[in-house]
Amino acid sequence: MTSRNPRDSRLRLVSPRTLAAAPRAAVTQRRRPAPRPPEGTPPPAELARMARAVLADAARVAHWADTALRPGREGASSGGKGTLSAAAAERAAAELGLTPDQVHHDWDTARLAGLVEVHGDSARPGWRLRAWHRDDSAVLRGWVAFFDAWSIAHPEPEDREPAAVAEVVSAMPQVLSFLQLSAGPVPVEQLLDLLEQRVTELRTERCEVAYVPQPEPSAEPSTEDTPLAPLLDWSLNAIASVGALTYGAGQATLTPLGSWAVWVKLEQICVAAQSPAGNIEVSAEDMLRGCAQLRPNAARAEYRAWLAARTVGAAVTQLIDAARGEDALIRGLAFEALRVVGAPAEPDVRTVVEETPLRPYALLWLAEHDGADPEDAHEVLTREEATWLWVDTAAAVADHGEAPLLVRHLESAVQATVPALLDEVRAVGHPRTVQVLVALAAAHPDPALAKAVRRAAFQVHTGGS
Repeated sequence: MTSRNPRDSRLRLVSPRTLAAAPRAAVTQRRRPAPRPPEGTPPPAELARMARAVLADAARVAHWADTALRPGREGASSGGKGTLSAAAAERAAAELGLTPDQVHHDWDTARLAGLVEVHGDSARPGWRLRAWHRDDSAVLRGWVAFFDAWSIAHPEPEDREPAAVAEVVSAMPQVLSFLQLSAGPVPVEQLLDLLEQRVTELRTERCEVAYVPQPEPSAEPSTEDTPLAPLLDWSLNAIASVGALTYGAGQATLTPLGSWAVWVKLEQICVAAQSPAGNIEVSAEDMLRGCAQLRPNAARAEYRAWLAARTVGAAVTQLIDAARGEDALIRGLAFEALRVVGAPAEPDVRTVVEETPLRPYALLWLAEHDGADPEDAHEVLTREEATWLWVDTAAAVADHGEAPLLVRHLESAVQATVPALLDEVRAVGHPRTVQVLVALAAAHPDPALAKAVRRAAFQVHTGGS
């Protein structure tokens, strides 16, 4: 005889554990093997040591600001837009043995490397600063962000034509790729020839081709008249200033850190070009739906390929729009893709925290972004938010998974018993509650539990108690 006592062990759930997206069916496929860095590339720990050395001064100022300028501390202030006020710079200079100009320079470097993050008119320590001493990958990502911003870190000469500067910046990736493939010193004359060829290609692509008759000479210098040698000199000095190459005696050589970074960029281009599952050109929702049956690693590779083909802002907007749809599976996958985006997605994720369907996903994303262990991130959710997420994930399983997966999903609930779970599921008012409970009742092998779940579904449907 089946017991109806709610304390019956068959009505108890296992210990709560982190809420996770429903498991996805594995698809056997031929995946591109993980690429290996070029021979002679230092191991990640050594690369991270080099990156820490390049960013040491910036990290020092960022750590000082984290301690000295926290809200409520005496003298805590900023200059707006994430800049240091003159008073804060003077104070940091006195305490760190630097000049105010050095403090401002190191602060700007910290911002470019993500050690300091700007939110509106205020700045706060970035997650990379929190992980500075323990996470080599965070340090390397910070240095790569600094490397990507070399033209900002070392401003161009004021007397140069802005359009010509922009062309040189656009052409430098090819110059850097040539340096990386050369694996040694390259004469500047050879780099200048390559730069001139690439700039000519860029102008041709924009149809800026000289024609006859030539226009009358004007007082304003044209882009074509701007000599590129001084701009190449500025570019090489700028890239050397971020630690990516050495420059002198008429030649340039990538540092081990620079060579590794350029190789990483080339690999990203290859990933974008190959698009493992062929979803690179479709919308965000279609891409996510195409990833639903992939294993997590394969799905992340597809997210990276899709993201690499778009600007960050447009990609994040598409992903969040997809998350607002009715399909709970797409909602969960959209936030998995946003995890691949990382820090650039944070402002947009914060804007959806007040949207009920997206709130639990956004809070988990932000907790992990701020450094919480993924296994503990669910602790930021209230009981009601965790229950909403449980129902939403159950809806994804019911729509796209198999009955055993839905039964196992019970194990992820925060409630200790099925009666407690049913009471709280009914209270949160998720629009898919009835369908989820009906599907769970049909799938569960325990007759007593299935009957209790069916009764709860009927009560939600009729509005009874």
